[in-house]
Amino acid sequence: MNAPETRAVEDRYARRDRNADAQRYSLYANVAALQAQQERLRAMAALWRAHGWSSLADRPLLEVGCGSGGNLLDLLRLGATPGQLTGIELLPERATAARATLPEAVRIVQGDACAAPIADASQQAVLAFTVFSSLLDPDYRQQFARTLWRWVAPGGGVLVYDFVVNNPHNADVRKLPPGELQALFPGARLHALRLTLAPPVARRLPACLIGPASSLLFPLRTHRLTWAVKPL
Repeated sequence: MNAPETRAVEDRYARRDRNADAQRYSLYANVAALQAQQERLRAMAALWRAHGWSSLADRPLLEVGCGSGGNLLDLLRLGATPGQLTGIELLPERATAARATLPEAVRIVQGDACAAPIADASQQAVLAFTVFSSLLDPDYRQQFARTLWRWVAPGGGVLVYDFVVNNPHNADVRKLPPGELQALFPGARLHALRLTLAPPVARRLPACLIGPASSLLFPLRTHRLTWAVKPL
């Protein structure tokens, strides 16, 4: 049975306008979303290359909150091995979409991540993209972080992409500041990059100006990509 906080997450997503979300996050229709995805992908690859990984092939990689599978597709494009990829998704319809989109060899688990059958120290990287900000209960955030940390093998890490500012128009998310992230993973070495021009600003700009504006308007970057490394 799902924990109270996961049931609350399900309720929050049920209230959302799915058509509006489809437009807001469409890489085809929304140039701001495409810019953010490409920037995040370049940063992710840079962090892992700096970590000493020359390739993602044959590395066990897992994403919590994989949605319909977009980030897992990105990992495949970066060279990850399908049979070494796992996605966990709470919402059944999104897990079904991921299963339909991804190669059969990619494992998809539907349900609460804290109850997922993942072996300790079995993953070289665990991704959590805009997941912590959706967990409003502090105790469940801590439980969730402990679960992800157990799954990571020494020398691997948790890759977190999330808000560092609150959204005044969305009370269903809460920022994840760097200090709290360090407290959630107290033994980790953190390597972080500030990313993503505030979407309301980016959506008003021509495609050719989003990248330069993001560079010039650093305080308006709303997210941080953090590689939390587990010591050997």
